[in-house]
Amino acid sequence: MLKHKDLISIFDLAREEIEEIFSLAQSLKKRLRDNEVVTPLAGKTLAMIFEKPSLRTRVTFTAGMTQLGGNAIFLGPNDINMGVRESAADTAKNLERWVNAIMARTFAHETVLALAREASIPVINGLTDRLHPCQVLSDCFTLLEKFGSLANIKVCFLGDGNNVAHSWLNAAARLGFHFSIACPPGYEPLGEIVDECRAEAGERIQVTHDAADALEDADVVYTDVWASMGQEHEAEQRNKVFAPYQLNKAALSLARPSALVMHCLPAHRNLEITDEVIDGPQSIVFDQAENRLHVQKAVLVLLMAD
Repeated sequence: MLKHKDLISIFDLAREEIEEIFSLAQSLKKRLRDNEVVTPLAGKTLAMIFEKPSLRTRVTFTAGMTQLGGNAIFLGPNDINMGVRESAADTAKNLERWVNAIMARTFAHETVLALAREASIPVINGLTDRLHPCQVLSDCFTLLEKFGSLANIKVCFLGDGNNVAHSWLNAAARLGFHFSIACPPGYEPLGEIVDECRAEAGERIQVTHDAADALEDADVVYTDVWASMGQEHEAEQRNKVFAPYQLNKAALSLARPSALVMHCLPAHRNLEITDEVIDGPQSIVFDQAENRLHVQKAVLVLLMAD
């Protein structure tokens, strides 16, 4: 169903397509654990463009392509210097002649859009300043494993209304769960994204400055770094502004007693999340990290396989 599409936003996917990704991810995960060799991408190549450093995205896409029988080529900022040495459009027109898909992790969302406009092969958004769809698809798959269903659960996000939060808003609208975000004034998610998601989700989406209000009845509490890559110069100011939104033991006690703790990593320990919470019994952060591999493998197969 997804063959030869781009994956720029979760809103590019119908609910049935997301469920298809999750179903295949579940199968691929089991087959990997059973030591079964599955190579539907034999002979295929993925170009991976990285403007930002990465551990999880780079390793999971690279390992995923290897496990599926294909090959991944890493292109760092010093390799192509996209936008300076060569435009995104020309980069796309070259890569489409040589490889079968492109995964790009860029600062500007427009860069990934330009690659998708110009390339005739699938383009996957590996993170931009606006969205992080692969991360949140993997997170939702993790919750599906934990709860058995996403229906009627409530996910609470504490912190910056950033790219990860935007993709959570998309996922909540498309998959039907409740989502609340508590952030400092001035750091809300983009209004156009909130409006677009509320048009589909209605009252299931809550944006507030009151952390206690957002945490009430939450089944999942999620947080992310307060200063993302490219915002390091704002870190000192952000650390002060975001301090009341720290995910610590007191904050977690305001959610349901069984609430799960998530973080997309890397974590700045004892800033946005305390050691006792990220290392505590309710934390599933490394389950999230593992599932990046399985969900992205499913995406690669559905986009690239013959």
